[in-house]
Amino acid sequence: METAPTVTTIMKGAGWLVSEATPAHTFIPEDFNEEHNMVLDMCHQFIHTEVDPILDRIDKLEPGLMPSLVEKAGDLGMLGISIPEKYGGLGKEFTSGIVVAEGLGSGHSFSVAIAAHAGIGTLPILYFGNDAQKDKYIPNLASGKWKGAYGLTEPNSGSDALSAKSTATLTADGKHYILNGQKCWITNGGFADVYTVFAKIDGTQFTAFILERGMEGFTQGPEEHKMGIKGSSTVQLYFQDCKVPVENVLGEIGKGHVIAFNILNIGRLKLCAATLGGAKRCLQHAIQYAKTREQFKKPIIEFGAIQHKVAEMAIRNWAVEAAMYRASMWIEEKEKELIETGKPFNEALLGAAEEYAIECAILKVSGSEVLSFVVDESVQIHGGNGFSDEYNVSRAYRDSRINRIYEGTNEINRLLTVDMVLKRAMKGRLDLMGPAMAVQKELMSIPDFGSTDDAPFAAERKLIASMKKAIFLVAGAAVQKLMMKIESEQEILMNIADMSIDVFHAESALLRAMKLVEQKGEAASGFELDIARTYLYDAADRVNKNGKDAINSFASGDEQRMMLLGIKRFTKAEPFNSKDARRRIVAKLVQ
Repeated sequence: METAPTVTTIMKGAGWLVSEATPAHTFIPEDFNEEHNMVLDMCHQFIHTEVDPILDRIDKLEPGLMPSLVEKAGDLGMLGISIPEKYGGLGKEFTSGIVVAEGLGSGHSFSVAIAAHAGIGTLPILYFGNDAQKDKYIPNLASGKWKGAYGLTEPNSGSDALSAKSTATLTADGKHYILNGQKCWITNGGFADVYTVFAKIDGTQFTAFILERGMEGFTQGPEEHKMGIKGSSTVQLYFQDCKVPVENVLGEIGKGHVIAFNILNIGRLKLCAATLGGAKRCLQHAIQYAKTREQFKKPIIEFGAIQHKVAEMAIRNWAVEAAMYRASMWIEEKEKELIETGKPFNEALLGAAEEYAIECAILKVSGSEVLSFVVDESVQIHGGNGFSDEYNVSRAYRDSRINRIYEGTNEINRLLTVDMVLKRAMKGRLDLMGPAMAVQKELMSIPDFGSTDDAPFAAERKLIASMKKAIFLVAGAAVQKLMMKIESEQEILMNIADMSIDVFHAESALLRAMKLVEQKGEAASGFELDIARTYLYDAADRVNKNGKDAINSFASGDEQRMMLLGIKRFTKAEPFNSKDARRRIVAKLVQ
């Protein structure tokens, strides 16, 4: 039976900071339609039958193996799920693409290859290519006949991508660009057929080019030996007087940064989906192991210390899942709205992804860090066996580490989160001054202890609203105090980013639980309520700590004392027995 579609009102990017959302306007994974569930099952089945049995062969980089898997995925439509039908794709809506990314996310090195091919390997041409380029490349990329890769990073330009040294010079006859330089850490580089590569024309105009394997002057280095994702092809690319036809310039000359940064927004959200897929599977393995491993004459899942770990893994997965699909549907709805105003599909999706670039950065951080937490705790639950290659959890542990580095390091994404919010406020896209001034005024007034709201979830909703006030308190005061110097105070920006990440996930988890209570009643929603309330209870402490750390680093005297009192007031949670809640969560998971 299909769930009634969610009625969403399109919230602006970062709009959740300044307004209260309702469950009715929130898309949750339980709202998946039949097609979403079928797609997810198909992806899980593919990993189970095609990938899991040959993980060791994949990790040994057996020639031709990974390309053949990419082609098999292409035959099932997984590579072209959101590509328009006119280019050989399935033309499904945005959220279906996120479902595929999650469903294939537990495939270790294969997940990396498929994500790079379907994302940064294909999307730059789909969104920025002209008609001839799209007609030539996209059908072959959508089917998997051709494999895609993307060359942005250089030995001396990683996070600072625009400082790249690769150059492109127009030939005297105006027919070719001559590329010189190198790129590193190129996923799928060893077997790709088509590469989107960035270089500076005349040393200044940062521009994207489409390169093909076999072009004169284009070579690649040997495979890198890596700590994890060993089966993912990673090479350096070299351009020595490489001749690229002028018709292979992608997008506008000098506007390569527009391609690079817009593609990253979608890539970050899909990376969150893939890490979630890996984390959910790792949790399953940990539970199975803890149910069968006996110590002191009983299964270790019955010990409180293990139950705490298992519950925390489940809580974090669930909160990320809630936040990710909430944001995914915002992008889908915004894309539809832009198409209705007459925008072509590529401009509509890019515009929608840009609107929610803040959420994409937040989710990249949280997804990758939740996976890191889950694999680490899973190794711990496996004990000595977790350190053995006989158990797949050791591979999961190694493979997870890269996710906090690529698609923009988590540090860069945290800084970007706050930077984008402040820039939108300065441009009038987001009203931050109003709420910040209201919070300052509230601090000067006597707290209202009288009125009590006895509506369902009143205490939880009030805590979310108060934690948002904590963000405005810290961010508003920091901007006022530090002005233009705030850019160099990265520790404070990271504190504000972490407060925002926690509040976004706490609100998303609460909305998901509230919606499930509306759908099936409170008695049947105990598991979800325990998860949401435990996450919220812990998030309040983290917001408090980050708020205090930020305030103590820029304020002093009476101002400092007043603000610390404010943080204490805005992060005060009701007493809650999280130990018993975690035990109930595990009991449900073990069932």
